[in-house]
Amino acid sequence: MTPSQETGLNAVAAPAWARRPTNLARAVTAELVERIVRGVHPSGTSLPPEPVLCETFSVSRTVVREAVKILQEKGLVQVRQGAGTLVTPPSDWDMLDELVLGATIAEDDSLAVLDDLVVTRRVLESDMANVAARLADPETLDRLRALVERMDELVDDHVTYHEHDRAFHDTVMQASGNRIARGVVRALESQVINTARYMGRTERSLCVASNRGHRRIYERIAAHDPDGAAEAMFTHITEAWLVRRSDSGEAVRLQR
Repeated sequence: MTPSQETGLNAVAAPAWARRPTNLARAVTAELVERIVRGVHPSGTSLPPEPVLCETFSVSRTVVREAVKILQEKGLVQVRQGAGTLVTPPSDWDMLDELVLGATIAEDDSLAVLDDLVVTRRVLESDMANVAARLADPETLDRLRALVERMDELVDDHVTYHEHDRAFHDTVMQASGNRIARGVVRALESQVINTARYMGRTERSLCVASNRGHRRIYERIAAHDPDGAAEAMFTHITEAWLVRRSDSGEAVRLQR
């Protein structure tokens, strides 16, 4: 067998997904997500036809079709034979999706989406604090105490303080053993943790007040008081968000 024959036998065709222009499709998808959320392509209307999208983004039909497929997976469009690609109502959108959530938050002047995010986080973390109070071992309690004490020392350094803040909440979530709820909270927070609209003001007094809430949570978990831990977490998340968004008015949606 000649080297060329051997090469031909050993060569394996790349799978279809490897030949797709993925990066271009993702870029087109991201732009279309923003346009749909902004209302450039309103719900109930059709996206421009393939040739127009190809010309708009200077890409091939293959790229456009891949982007539309991704949009459909995110719930933003519905492809109908003979009717084109229809933009769906916001109630159908996948709000856990990175692009969809990010674009929606950016366009939401009322902060209603962030209010909903905080409500969701509050429900999940309160339940996880309840479970953590029943399951936390001495090592977890030591870590929570160390984080609270360290945050007392970091109130003048809001960047490092917030890193420890996130570690405290994550320790509680891990202690609950609820990987799905923890995954949801982490996914939601990853989209907003670096945005000023979510983080709000950062002065020392707010860090001090925030860590009082952490200490109450720790104390209830250390006392193995599930209801107390859940209530402390509920109160902490609610009060912290109301303060952070106070420049935008009262968050009445949180009172539920």
